[in-house]
Amino acid sequence: MQQLTERKSEARLRLAPGRASRLAGRTALWAFLLAVAGAVLFPVVVALLGSFKTNAELIAGGTFLPSEWQFANYAYAWREANFARYTWNSLFVAAATTALTLLIASMAACAIDRLHFPGKKWFVAIQGFTMFVSIGAVVLRPQFELMVSMKLHTSLWGVVFILVSAHASLFFILLSYMKSIPRDLDEAATIDGAGFWRTYRSVILPLLLPGLGVAGLFTFRAAWNEFILPQVFTMNAPQLQTLTVGLAALRYGSSAAMQTHIMLAGACLSILPMLAVYALTNKTFMQVTAGSLKG
Repeated sequence: MQQLTERKSEARLRLAPGRASRLAGRTALWAFLLAVAGAVLFPVVVALLGSFKTNAELIAGGTFLPSEWQFANYAYAWREANFARYTWNSLFVAAATTALTLLIASMAACAIDRLHFPGKKWFVAIQGFTMFVSIGAVVLRPQFELMVSMKLHTSLWGVVFILVSAHASLFFILLSYMKSIPRDLDEAATIDGAGFWRTYRSVILPLLLPGLGVAGLFTFRAAWNEFILPQVFTMNAPQLQTLTVGLAALRYGSSAAMQTHIMLAGACLSILPMLAVYALTNKTFMQVTAGSLKG
């Protein structure tokens, strides 16, 4: 009995260093994660608090909390930036871009993974090539002239179609998800009499929902934050301006004085739709994380 007790104590002593190292590793990991979270959230907190300050207090600096909370900044930003109209324009651009991009990218990924046709490798190579070539504002003029020839330069559809064309990264994201769907399901649907489109709609799309959720969030965020294209296409149509363009107009007031506090209030308001979209797609991210851990 005494020997058994001694063996147990020796085993505990051998396990103690391992437990201590694991505890130290977890502590270091949590410290690192908290530091990263603080670095990410600190600018957001500063912007949120700055939106409740006066312009003089914000420019002078030296204070973290507002001396007097200026809730009227949000009412002024909503009224002067025409938030109701501009938010609707931004929602239209972001929603239409997301829907069309997911449709086109998922169909392309399905065709590349499931079908065999000439030029398949060239298509994938061109898609990958466009991801590493960024010519930015150089293509604004030809894009605008193209939309003029299509009579879409006075409509937000011109912005939507240009944003939809930049779907290469999402195509590869959905292609990776597509490869994880067993081909046996396609064969079973074919035996039941389903054609390619019926199989795509009824079998593949439901299984592709986690990937569509991730790609949709990325697409919506990019379209929501787009500034250059809406600014160019709405120069002669202020009523079509998106929220990002309207927020830029808040920088200077009627007296040409900088209104940083109003811009911050408008920016905080513009974050709310993105938070709502993330809340709706959070379940998708949890599914992706659970699947990766299970695998």
